[in-house]
Amino acid sequence: MRIDDCLNFDDFRTLAKKKLPSPIFHYIDGGSDDEETLRRNTDAFNDCDLVPKVLANVGKPDLSTNVFGKKISMPIFLSPTAMQRLYHPDGDKASAKAAEKFDTFYSMSTMANTSIEEIANISSGPKLFQLYIHKDQSITDDLVDRCKRANFDGLCLTVDTIVAGNRERDRRTGFTTPPKLTLKSILNFAIKPKWVFDYLTNEKFELSNVKSKTDKGTNITKSVIEYINEQYDPGMNWSDAEYVVKRWGKPFAIKGVMSVEDAKRAVDIGCTAIMVSNHGGRQLNGSRSPFDQIKLISDAVGDKVDVILDGGIRRGTHVLKALAAGAKACSFGKAFLFSLSAGGQKGVEKLLQNMHDEIERNMILMGCKNLKDLNYSRLTFRRL
Repeated sequence: MRIDDCLNFDDFRTLAKKKLPSPIFHYIDGGSDDEETLRRNTDAFNDCDLVPKVLANVGKPDLSTNVFGKKISMPIFLSPTAMQRLYHPDGDKASAKAAEKFDTFYSMSTMANTSIEEIANISSGPKLFQLYIHKDQSITDDLVDRCKRANFDGLCLTVDTIVAGNRERDRRTGFTTPPKLTLKSILNFAIKPKWVFDYLTNEKFELSNVKSKTDKGTNITKSVIEYINEQYDPGMNWSDAEYVVKRWGKPFAIKGVMSVEDAKRAVDIGCTAIMVSNHGGRQLNGSRSPFDQIKLISDAVGDKVDVILDGGIRRGTHVLKALAAGAKACSFGKAFLFSLSAGGQKGVEKLLQNMHDEIERNMILMGCKNLKDLNYSRLTFRRL
């Protein structure tokens, strides 16, 4: 199978599995505990059906929307994901260039292997930075100020990862960052010589945005889980979020909102967007899926902030259902990481083209000229 043969999520996943060592593949693929929430994130979309209208004189539908103060060409963008060079040598650079080509948001993680400044120099497309509150406030302040100088368009504060979720798959496979060869893992890496060669012959693996402040997560003896548990502040509160909103002074979202009460609080502290997310089912297993919550949250605050659904997206029809339920846009991580692993920039571009074509085709089939034509009347929920 080649990139050009990838028609859907499962195709990208299959190709990525052929290229990645098992611990790294399962780091993308897995969730927390028994992974019930991971599965529910996608399964929730199957609880309802789209209701099309015919003879609507659609023509070529307008897929554009506005989030973080920027107009983007379609209502889907790349979620912030850490350590993308684990999956392909070009990592964030490939993702940023692909997103720019499709005029949609690339999102950078605090734990990226490429710096804020490097991405600003290679991409003029829409850019979002994902921030975590660190115990050392100087790290948080430094990241915010560098994003301002680099003219990033938006900032999102992730609030659902104050401690790492119980990711049992990673413990079984021996996943660490950087990858560490042990008797348990060496065979998994040895049977993927291309990945090993790329890893050993490219730039040193490091957390580029925090390397001047700490070596945690960069030192070979440290893992990403240890970085989260040692560096992120478990005492983070609404005052911390409000502090960042004011220091940033530009479009700002809280990522990880799952309740109406928290959505209203986000509005009160000055957020311009919220990302309804459970961290891809990788943190609190047994929590609600974003799609299960999107209408409640949109009804409460959708007239005041941009509501973005993050999690479970596999198909263009999932995007349409999310928009009909009240989302302004969607973001996805797992799908694009598989496409990055499968083919670098070309892989991400192929995924984005697939999603664009699916959304456009299904908008026509739905009888929708633009995204405003999608509303709750276009959904029918099945009786369970």
